[in-house]
Amino acid sequence: MQRSSEIVFRHMPRSPTLEKVVQKRIHKLERRFSHITSCEVVMEETHHHKHQGKLFHIRIDLNVPTKELVVSKEKHDLQAHENPYIAVRDAFNAMEKQLDSYTERLRGDIKEHSRPTLPSS
Repeated sequence: MQRSSEIVFRHMPRSPTLEKVVQKRIHKLERRFSHITSCEVVMEETHHHKHQGKLFHIRIDLNVPTKELVVSKEKHDLQAHENPYIAVRDAFNAMEKQLDSYTERLRGDIKEHSRPTLPSS
């Protein structure tokens, strides 16, 4: 991969274990598509809710030729996203789906819908 990757922790302490999990998921994306040019993952602990604990927002910006793929997982209503590892898993699963769709379009497996032509008068 000709890429640079960056992992940013906001409003939370840096976790070497969580960082290793994210690096493994980035490498998994690299195996799916080797032409990724950059990847930025931002993990943020959001404000505390009265009835819930800490909630985590994960954003992944993945640059590939001619496109930027973005996943932003911020599901305050799900208890599962009180766990940063589950939030990372869900965000990367969504990114894998986007990346698969992108590669299918590149290979021509998915047809682009063309606009209907209007009859000339």
